Amino acid sequence: MKATNQLKAEHEGIEVMLRVLEAVSRRLESGDAVDADHLANMMEFFRVFVDRCHHGKEEHMLFPALEQVGVPRDGGPIGQMLVEHDAGRGHIRGMADALDRYGTDPSAGTAFASHARKYIELLRDHIQKENSILFEIADIKLGTDAQSDLFDAFEKLETEQIGVGKHEEFHKLLDKLAGIYLN
Repeated sequence: MKATNQLKAEHEGIEVMLRVLEAVSRRLESGDAVDADHLANMMEFFRVFVDRCHHGKEEHMLFPALEQVGVPRDGGPIGQMLVEHDAGRGHIRGMADALDRYGTDPSAGTAFASHARKYIELLRDHIQKENSILFEIADIKLGTDAQSDLFDAFEKLETEQIGVGKHEEFHKLLDKLAGIYLN
């Protein structure tokens, strides 16, 4: 499998969780209670799967490989992706702060939803740019061997960063939360 195909497949899972987050945000904005454990599980998904694993693959492996074949960091798509990764981390911190107050502060649900809406918008746009621009550049610039080496490195990072079996746990979480919030 090409490394870029793995990243695109991960985007599909992330997009499911973004739809769940959107549904949860609607509930919170309406004043409805949402299971705090579900919110905590979603935050773990965004921190561990999206940021540490997925963005880690891009930042520590894909982007440097692209730079080696002449794709500029500054003023190019890599630099923009890094800016967006950092912006996403800010929204994750905002959601986490609201979650810490959830249940004791009446404004926490609305605050969570506000950061969630911004994160959803950012990530959807970000995924579209990566899939249609950055990964297309990678597919042109990186040969079969480089893609294969990246894929192997991605697998190693995943094992080291999130642990054996955690990827599958996240897929079960996606299925569970989608079943609750998207039906």
